[in-house]
Amino acid sequence: MSVKISQLHLSDFMLFQQADFQWSPGINVICGTNSTGKTALIKLMYSLHKSYEQWNSTETKEAAVNRFSEKLCGVFRPDNGKVGRLVRRKQGSTQMTASMGYENGTCIDVNFGNRASKIATLILPKMEHTASPDHTAVYFPPKEIISATENFTSLYEEYHIAFEETYYDLAKLLDRPLKRRKNSDEQNQVLASLDKILHGTTVQHDKKFYLNAENGGEFEMGLVSEGYRKLATIMYLVQSGSLSKNAILFWDEPETNMNPKMIQPMVEAIIELAKLGVQVFITTHDYFIQQCFNLAARYPEKDSSDLKFSFTSLYRSLTGVEIETASRLTDLTHNAIMEEFDQLYDREQGLLYGD
Repeated sequence: MSVKISQLHLSDFMLFQQADFQWSPGINVICGTNSTGKTALIKLMYSLHKSYEQWNSTETKEAAVNRFSEKLCGVFRPDNGKVGRLVRRKQGSTQMTASMGYENGTCIDVNFGNRASKIATLILPKMEHTASPDHTAVYFPPKEIISATENFTSLYEEYHIAFEETYYDLAKLLDRPLKRRKNSDEQNQVLASLDKILHGTTVQHDKKFYLNAENGGEFEMGLVSEGYRKLATIMYLVQSGSLSKNAILFWDEPETNMNPKMIQPMVEAIIELAKLGVQVFITTHDYFIQQCFNLAARYPEKDSSDLKFSFTSLYRSLTGVEIETASRLTDLTHNAIMEEFDQLYDREQGLLYGD
């Protein structure tokens, strides 16, 4: 599957009463205060896209419904495995609808009620489709998994472990061996950006990962910082081909456990991924991440060529969660990160000079 997500319509999905999103084929930065639906948004898109790339058009309708329902439940982990728990809470019977469109005009539609155990209506493109051998959907949760992959996949498959399925999916991607062919120039650009921070490469021995440092020696991933482990994960997925042209990366709060000094090289690596052909969705609470992407969007001649950016702000109103989208961060009228930054500055001025 090689198309990018272009739009999403939601009705009564969790915090969203009615919502319409238009996405960039390049980099999409999603911001908002806590409990405005940022993570739920990218989890939903990931679940639908991941299910679609594993779907065969020869499957029965029931098999397809089960596939999509199980993925939603695995990613969101609602009580009793009921997708109806994802429906917006209000009195009476309620129906949730999601319609996700791709740039080639195809669309996935799902619908279910608040008491449903699985999807009631699933509409998929009326075209021949075969499960993709390449995993184009990659989800990065806030916590890393690369230091625990040795036995995680087998344990997850055999026992009930209280981890969202996104961790299992990522662990399976890390199980993939490196490809024999040399890296492309574009891949090397991504790896060079990551090397500015890591000063080494990611290697795997017997399903255990190590950081092979430039100054000599291999360090078990459990011995390096969590921020480094997350970047080492990106490095390995680029080397193995999991993050390549036509992939879609969903990264939930990449700033977690990252010192601000690491943000700019990390953003450079993400920009290089987008140039490679990866569509990127990022949720963030971080001022530095916002501003680094904003500079790239405002001055494309410097490092981002004709790359397309989209900045989406989620904010609460009296009627629920509202949406604002712009191609440049400075064009947003609602920006929770900048609003808090301005308030902090005002508080400092008040302390210095009095009210």
